[in-house]
Amino acid sequence: MQRIREKYFGDGRFYKRVFMIAIPIMIQSGITNFVNMLDNIMIGQIGTESMSGVSIVNQILFVYNLCIFGAVSGAGIFTAQYYGQQNTKGIQYTVRFKLLLGIAATLLAFGICIAGGPTLINMYLKGEGTAESIRATLYYGRQYMLIMLVGLPFYMITQVYASTLRECGKTILPMKAGIAAILINLALNYLLIYGKFGFPAWGVRGAAVATVCSRIAETAIIVMATHQNPVDNPFVTGLYRTMSIPRDVIRKIVIKGTPLLLNETFWAAGMASLAGCYSLKGLHVVAALNITNTIANLFNISFAAMGEAVAIIVGQILGTGDMKKAKDTDRKLIVSSVLLCSGVAVLMFVIAPVFPRFYNTSADIRSTAMRLIMITALFIPQNALLNALYFTLRSGGKTMIAFFFDSVFMWCVNVVTAFSLATCTTLSILWIYFFVQLTDSLKAVIGFILVKKGVWLQNIVD
Repeated sequence: MQRIREKYFGDGRFYKRVFMIAIPIMIQSGITNFVNMLDNIMIGQIGTESMSGVSIVNQILFVYNLCIFGAVSGAGIFTAQYYGQQNTKGIQYTVRFKLLLGIAATLLAFGICIAGGPTLINMYLKGEGTAESIRATLYYGRQYMLIMLVGLPFYMITQVYASTLRECGKTILPMKAGIAAILINLALNYLLIYGKFGFPAWGVRGAAVATVCSRIAETAIIVMATHQNPVDNPFVTGLYRTMSIPRDVIRKIVIKGTPLLLNETFWAAGMASLAGCYSLKGLHVVAALNITNTIANLFNISFAAMGEAVAIIVGQILGTGDMKKAKDTDRKLIVSSVLLCSGVAVLMFVIAPVFPRFYNTSADIRSTAMRLIMITALFIPQNALLNALYFTLRSGGKTMIAFFFDSVFMWCVNVVTAFSLATCTTLSILWIYFFVQLTDSLKAVIGFILVKKGVWLQNIVD
């Protein structure tokens, strides 16, 4: 028993370090998703079409969000290891790289959404539904998308700074900036969606304006606070004196980071395609999945934050070259993540019958959403394991393996399974959703073998 405890569980100092990183991320993400949930419920009070239109656009913009996440994550592997070496110049190079790549991705997203916005939204409107309902959903979705595009540059800048601070072990400032933005978003949602205290009742447009304003505020807070404290953040001194990055650093980041950028982009596109496959079962499925994803995002912060803790802590240890400690720490982090998320899954399962009642929609949609939430809860421990395995592979620079492990599996197994079951069988959305989640068990086995073999144990900044 003592040997098992020492192998799979850490001491008090270990968990203090883990939760000093993970808890601020959980708090920020938790409050963000809680407010998004309230936002979603507020829009849901207007009607099913407005809720579905916003849900579809958010699914499309999710591709951009994860593209930015991939862009900062590729360089972020190096940031964590440079910080482990206390190499300030190296951190500056990664910040510049993140910013330049983020600008390019944002311009591309603008072009795609402006030119092809209605086409993208229409891709989700192929299932059953009246012509009037489909037109209304497209109208609300287009309104929401055009305003949300204004917030993309601010979202990108925030991610560049927040990711860098976290990779340096500083999670408090991103949390504070996030909380401030969330409170602004919540207040403006109430005022602008319903037109309270003399404000215009803009509905979905009000929700979009509130989100954009909150993102501007978050960017201002995190950028100003970071630059006003060069003692704690030495990389800001002379950061923009030049935007040059040594060629060998660019080469390293591109080689290791491109698979991550592609992975996050293709994975997000895969998730959007999955939603498209599910929507073939009818427009009511889009609404039910929107309710499901809203509550799931709130509970998923548990394994998302633990995954980031894996990337930061293990990456910093790898930067020092202590491979034995990195492997031991990673094993304990994976166990902690799965156990923590098992408890979260139980709580989500209990809440499943209650949450859909907050939406002004049909009883059929609420019933479907309740069962989808239960299925999601059932697979949270598996997702916690998958997330920890993915971030382990990524922390050591095995980004090509991570690419195949994550997004290639998504397209070749998950999407193919969903499309085949939706078009070639008469199975309900509940069984299709269950079987798609179940296919990830194969990915968990593959990832476990790769991590156990230690293929990820390497220093990439020496």
